[in-house]
Amino acid sequence: MTSTELARQECAVTVLGGPTAVIDIGGLRLVSDPTFDEPGPHGYLTKTAGPAVAESSLGPVDVVLVSHDQHPDNLDDRGRAFAQAAAVVVTGPLSAARLGAAAVGLSPWTSHRVPRRDGGGDLTVLAVPAVHGPEDGERDADGNVNCEVTGFVLSGSGLPTVYISGDNASIRTVSEVSRRVPGIGAALLHAGAARVPAKFDGRPLSMDSRRAAAAAAVLDADIVVPAHYDGWTHFSEGLADLELAFYEAGMSSLLRIAPHGSWVSLRA
Repeated sequence: MTSTELARQECAVTVLGGPTAVIDIGGLRLVSDPTFDEPGPHGYLTKTAGPAVAESSLGPVDVVLVSHDQHPDNLDDRGRAFAQAAAVVVTGPLSAARLGAAAVGLSPWTSHRVPRRDGGGDLTVLAVPAVHGPEDGERDADGNVNCEVTGFVLSGSGLPTVYISGDNASIRTVSEVSRRVPGIGAALLHAGAARVPAKFDGRPLSMDSRRAAAAAAVLDADIVVPAHYDGWTHFSEGLADLELAFYEAGMSSLLRIAPHGSWVSLRA
């Protein structure tokens, strides 16, 4: 884990491990699904690797995006403390009620604007739906599979439009996002085919590698950055599976993979 401050970028993303990513865009720094604990058990889930960059090395963060707060692989103990200390947290309405006064709860297809630091106006953070399990999974009283999960689309003048899937296993949902938000240039896709035997007969709770490739095709994105495929024992597919799925689909050129903590440009 590095102790030096992570250098600022013009328009780029770096995955730190698990689902956690740092996105520099529009002069702002955003962190998605912060997980900063060291390896160890978290109830029925087990973390196997810490982050490539510690939270203390990120410098000032403008916005934290939390897809959901109920599972420790997306918000562990130090990640929760990090989010609750942030100036702005954008998440779903149910998660916002648990994360404190700084949390902005967005229902799907509603948005929050953040003034950019590069003088380009605002960065729009649009909440989009996600399905955290199979389409036919039992839904709770709020209509959610597993729990409330929120994806995000970032956009602004002169910036690439960036889709962050959150823990979504539904290609139907990706199709809806593509239809309602055309022109997505870059996609940060949570993959890994997360499985918990007690849930939905062990079927994937997040995209498997083939569905990640299908999502990339549906979105017609120029750049795909995978996350959420390592660092926890319940991820059943890893980087090699992703590379094979994109190769077999003839879309290897879209996939952008770098060592955790290294930057990938969001511009084609």
